[in-house]
Amino acid sequence: MTAITPKATAASPDFCEGIQYFGQAIPGFETYGGTPVIESGKVAIKDPTDPAAAFQTLLAADALRYLILQVTASKASGHPGGFASQAEAYAALVMLGYKNIITEVGHHAPGFYSAMFLDRSLEDMGIFTVQQLRDRFREKHGLLGHLSGYIPGILAPAGPLGQGQHFAMAAARLHKDKLFPFTLGDGGLGEPYIMSSMSHFHTAFGGVTNFLPVLVWNGYSQEHHSMVSLKTNEQMMAYWHGNGFEEVVLVDAKDFDDANQPGDYVDSTAFSFEQRLAFTKAVLIGVDEAARSALSGQLTVFIIKQLKGAGVHARGAKSHNLYAKDTLDAPHIINALKERALPPEVWQLVRTNCERAGGGPAAKTVVTEFEYELPELGELPLEEYPVGGEPKVSTTSMGRLVGKVGQIDRNFLVTNADGNEASGIANINQALKIIHPTTDDLYNQAPNGQVYEPLSEDACAGLAAGLSLMGARTLWCSYESFAINGLPIWQTVTQAMAELRRPTPSTITLFTAGALEQGRNGWTHQRPEIEAYFASLMRNGNVFPLFPPDANSIQVCYEWALTTKNKGIVITASKSPLPIRTTLEQTRQALRDGALVLQEVPGDKKVVFAVIGDMTLTPVFEAAALLEQQGIGTRIVSVINPRRLYRPHDTAWDTCSEPDGGFLEDEKFAELFAGDALIGVTGGASAMLEPIMLRSTSKRDTFAWKRGETTASAGELMAFNGLTAQALAKRAQELVG
Repeated sequence: MTAITPKATAASPDFCEGIQYFGQAIPGFETYGGTPVIESGKVAIKDPTDPAAAFQTLLAADALRYLILQVTASKASGHPGGFASQAEAYAALVMLGYKNIITEVGHHAPGFYSAMFLDRSLEDMGIFTVQQLRDRFREKHGLLGHLSGYIPGILAPAGPLGQGQHFAMAAARLHKDKLFPFTLGDGGLGEPYIMSSMSHFHTAFGGVTNFLPVLVWNGYSQEHHSMVSLKTNEQMMAYWHGNGFEEVVLVDAKDFDDANQPGDYVDSTAFSFEQRLAFTKAVLIGVDEAARSALSGQLTVFIIKQLKGAGVHARGAKSHNLYAKDTLDAPHIINALKERALPPEVWQLVRTNCERAGGGPAAKTVVTEFEYELPELGELPLEEYPVGGEPKVSTTSMGRLVGKVGQIDRNFLVTNADGNEASGIANINQALKIIHPTTDDLYNQAPNGQVYEPLSEDACAGLAAGLSLMGARTLWCSYESFAINGLPIWQTVTQAMAELRRPTPSTITLFTAGALEQGRNGWTHQRPEIEAYFASLMRNGNVFPLFPPDANSIQVCYEWALTTKNKGIVITASKSPLPIRTTLEQTRQALRDGALVLQEVPGDKKVVFAVIGDMTLTPVFEAAALLEQQGIGTRIVSVINPRRLYRPHDTAWDTCSEPDGGFLEDEKFAELFAGDALIGVTGGASAMLEPIMLRSTSKRDTFAWKRGETTASAGELMAFNGLTAQALAKRAQELVG
């Protein structure tokens, strides 16, 4: 197509303001484009074999390509190539009425934004014209470089590869009557653990197949050939079949090439118009077949094989992103835009189809634009143990409540990498049953259970966090030392929750068997550095690590977590029987104030111990007894909710969706932590003590984890890290001496 004018004409629709080039009339438009193929009041095309359907789907794909390049080049930044290579597939999904589309590829963002513009979703954020689309791209409070829950019509965040399937599977489980396609790049296909997570999900939830991977097989990743670029079509299909996919639908652009392009990957925009239509028709029919298969109970994948960068400014990996030279004034960008330019009447036709598809703009129709309805939990049956009474296992006490939640809320899911019994929460398995096709009462297994147990922490965290993002209640359980392997997607979700325009249940975790309990198992089980990660995430404003000191406290922590929205709540506790030191009401107060006083001993000088954790309290109480013999007073403060101990300006709480501005005021902070000396004590990373150390004006020091070692007991491991009563007492004497 050849451009005829660089500016909008009087006849062009208002939304076209900002389009730099319009094209000449397209052959066949009068025959196949005179009337929108999605009729008024309908949500999809009637017949994917209709020549008009293929014709108008092709126009939609080219409109997407033009907008992608126009928008990214307007900032000489962004990623047009990957989405461009599957524009026909995305357009086909929309024309068939499927708008609950997810991606794992953050670099597909310009394509998704273009789609949201075409169906008018972006009008909810004040974007009505192409010029505004250009202006708001990659700007604060605009269209971020990677997908975000802040954008109307976008179902899930994207950026870290290997995550999109979790969101699609989570949504599919909650909405079994809808299709959830997700685009997957061949460059990221080898990311852990895409295929294994889908395989485990399919084994656990065999009837939930209404998620559809759309593999964008374009031969390249970000800067080089993809690692699967040498596979034949037969090998690629065998790969998916071998991983449990019953239906594999593959459409290869090479089969339609009449331009004699070299190599296995070709650009369909270089075909004759007749062959472009033939290719688009094959994609449309193939997507329809794949969608119907997925919705009818078959695990299905759709694969579109087309050269990366098809129809934009460059091909292969060179099309992946734009650089400073790739401006709207650059000849190669101008030429590419002119090649894809469409006449005004085509823009209006595409806009009408996109707006009608799926029943309206994605911002008004996709599942994440509505709050998911949840059953009321009522008052949980907390059991209060007497202070000073028989030691109790904290995790077991929480597990009893978790079982009650699952019995009330049948969509509630607990995930754990096959370790609930080892974490002192076998009662969760007993109450809710492990999801498994083999029924076995000895192992608490049943096909309709609510405990999801893949061995992959990524799969555990991914499904739990994904379900929370989609609106359901979940709990991800792990050993603290292993949870790091599932943390990336959990962090992605908590960040997305901070930006969402709707409330959703917080994503809650229970991390047991801290490093102090795992001495006998060697260094692989002693990795509390994850606490430093959470310490830094507290600054986001919506992440709350909780450290209940006993079995009473953990029940209240979980009770509170269940009432919160759009937060990441991390509960860390031991699986060993430990003394009961608090009442239920004390923890309720500590959740508001951040901490509580467990013991105060008078003396000439006052040393304050700010303690994070439960097992770490043991040497601190012993140190207090030693100091009392020296006439030195002590105050032992259990830090349960350290996020409350920051100052309001320390975190981004006020920028969060569902903002929580609760912080301990200075006077109460002094009541808890003021003394002649302050010693922060934690069995994890010292960074978790930062809120206290920032505000304290006392002489102060920290005792924290240094390194793991194989030991016979928790006490020996603490001693290796300097966490002994003698060391604590000695440092306290030095500080007040």
